[in-house]
Amino acid sequence: MGSLDSYLPIFVLFVLALAFAGLSIVASKLLAPQRPTSAKEAPYECGIVPANEPPQRFPVRFYLVAMIFVIFDIEVIFLFPWAVVYDQLGRFGLVEVIVFAAAAFFSLLYLVANGALDWGPVRRVRPVSSLQSRTTASTVRRVGTGSGEAA
Repeated sequence: MGSLDSYLPIFVLFVLALAFAGLSIVASKLLAPQRPTSAKEAPYECGIVPANEPPQRFPVRFYLVAMIFVIFDIEVIFLFPWAVVYDQLGRFGLVEVIVFAAAAFFSLLYLVANGALDWGPVRRVRPVSSLQSRTTASTVRRVGTGSGEAA
């Protein structure tokens, strides 16, 4: 029983977190005003009422750059504990952080070389083989021609 006593505070904290989340959801459902209006259901964008839809969706490249930023930001955060205990780790800690930094640096070089951070038109480092190239005639079937070939 002695070894399970150390897990009791974690279990109590877990139960309290679940109870708080559940009570918050129930309270918001019970106490929220139930008078929806068109102004309340409209999207809110910094106080500006949108007059029309945005011209296009965000490109996937935007989200890719955001994810890359988050990954490298977390890698930089991992350097702070090393800097705090640098004197205690000695040469082993230095070698390990150099390996870690090299992995981060080479992954960044790979991303830059493949154009992951380019916002302009897509530029390929490796040439696309002729087997993968598509044309309108090879991919689009015209409706109404009867033969299924491009008109």
